[in-house]
Amino acid sequence: MDTPKNIGIIGLGAMGRPMARHLMAAGFAVAGYDPQKQACDQAAKLGVSIKPSAAEAARASDFVMIAVGFDSDVERVLFGTGGLMEAARAGLVIGVGSTISPSYARELARRTAETGIILLDMPLTRGEAAAQAGQMLVLGGGDEPTFERCRPALETFASNVFYLGAFGAGQVAKMANNMILWACIAANDEALRLAGSLGVNEQRLREALGQSSAQNWAMDLQVQKHPMPWAEKDMMIALGEADELRMPLPMAVHVRELIKEFKLRHDYPTPKVPK
Repeated sequence: MDTPKNIGIIGLGAMGRPMARHLMAAGFAVAGYDPQKQACDQAAKLGVSIKPSAAEAARASDFVMIAVGFDSDVERVLFGTGGLMEAARAGLVIGVGSTISPSYARELARRTAETGIILLDMPLTRGEAAAQAGQMLVLGGGDEPTFERCRPALETFASNVFYLGAFGAGQVAKMANNMILWACIAANDEALRLAGSLGVNEQRLREALGQSSAQNWAMDLQVQKHPMPWAEKDMMIALGEADELRMPLPMAVHVRELIKEFKLRHDYPTPKVPK
């Protein structure tokens, strides 16, 4: 089968809106929905066909991408009033771009197994600047032939797209990515503060470390200067999965507390995870 040309995006915020822009620039038709009127108005100015519900966006699409924040948001998008399941039909492809727990991904697969839809993993990495530039990274999972059919759409806003296995594999990969990311941020913060206390210029040191064995993405982009709203959520996903497996993750526990302390020290807001 051919690449789907009619794309739906649920969530037209910092990630979904630039995704829509890149898709339309590549010749895809985009229908979108967001509960926030401002987000819809901004997307409409780009040419997105705004629909009154997620279900209506799905009815106008062959491939629907979910780009919302939390598991609870994904739940409402799929199963709430006006949700995607109201438009479920054989062959409809739904890509979960949100970062959700692997256990919730497994639950979604069970709950949608008899609906005819095809679920894909497509959690997004690299953040808002990469979304604007069309240089995100997609960690994919699900039915491989379907994923490959959808790859050209994903490549409009992602410079790297990886297929990793069955549905849920992408969420496992995103969890692992985030565990390492937050560990790097915590290590960078401690090392640079210690060096500064010993009289070494931080900027010069960062430039030197960028060419050494200590080089890492978080240090290169100085991501610690951004509010990092998802840190606690990301670490709780990892720790929750480990609890189910009865697997100790002492570093992950410590990193969670270090990141919490870092955000308090810098007066970064800590969002409350929706129920």
